[in-house]
Amino acid sequence: MKTAIVTDSTAYIPKELREKWNIHMIPLNVIFGTEAYQEEVDLNASAFFEKIKTNELPTTSQPPIGKFVELFEELAADHDAVISIHLSSGISGTYQGAITAGTMVEGIKVYAFDSEISCMVQGFYALEAGEMAERGESAEVIMDRLEELKKTADAYFMVDDLSNLQRGGRLSSAQAFIGSLLQVKPLLHFENKVIVPFEKIRTRKKALKRIVDLLGDGVSGGGEYRAVIIHANREKEAEEWRKELAVLYPNVEFMIGYFGAVIGTHLGDGAMGMGWMKK
Repeated sequence: MKTAIVTDSTAYIPKELREKWNIHMIPLNVIFGTEAYQEEVDLNASAFFEKIKTNELPTTSQPPIGKFVELFEELAADHDAVISIHLSSGISGTYQGAITAGTMVEGIKVYAFDSEISCMVQGFYALEAGEMAERGESAEVIMDRLEELKKTADAYFMVDDLSNLQRGGRLSSAQAFIGSLLQVKPLLHFENKVIVPFEKIRTRKKALKRIVDLLGDGVSGGGEYRAVIIHANREKEAEEWRKELAVLYPNVEFMIGYFGAVIGTHLGDGAMGMGWMKK
């Protein structure tokens, strides 16, 4: 039984890694006025952050179901199953779109996986699934492994302000922050599939230090972990942070990821975060 792996553009997996593990990518859309761009196809992260300097913030939309159907039908030619791994169903209908498309194609069984998160932590699931599929593991065994990994996955991120998230309706419980938005760097995380405030912290430096403390708590039980530092147009800062952390946590393999156009629309320039998962 041959299994294909699909994810969406918000996993922000570098193209060379997608190609190495044969991971197919469905793009979400970013809409500036009347112009729609397919994320990671027509619009990469650096072009996006340049564009928002001179344009109003765009809106975003999930992939049309037809895109899923088209890809799944293509894959049915030489696969028996497909595992479709997507950003949290609490902030996007993409996961549901994959489920719906799965009922519309014949000759291939579609397993949809809700990562309950986004960015490269979502990408970690896809990479693990890709490696397992290359080894010939069945779709059921891969899905079980992804559920096991979910118990160890976590992520926290800091934004310079919450206005983009509030405007886009992607933040629950935001009222707690409104009175002091200008004085704090809100630390956020995913809880029950949606983005919620975690703590209010006074400065950017302290917010990043708090994320490091949370990483330390997360990996303190031992074992090998993979972690990703995720930035919105702050590559140099992310690289410096990675070097510091690699010394502090030798049991963690660090990589640099990024907030691309869709997630960047909601978090804004300057956001920073980190996610991790047990190997």
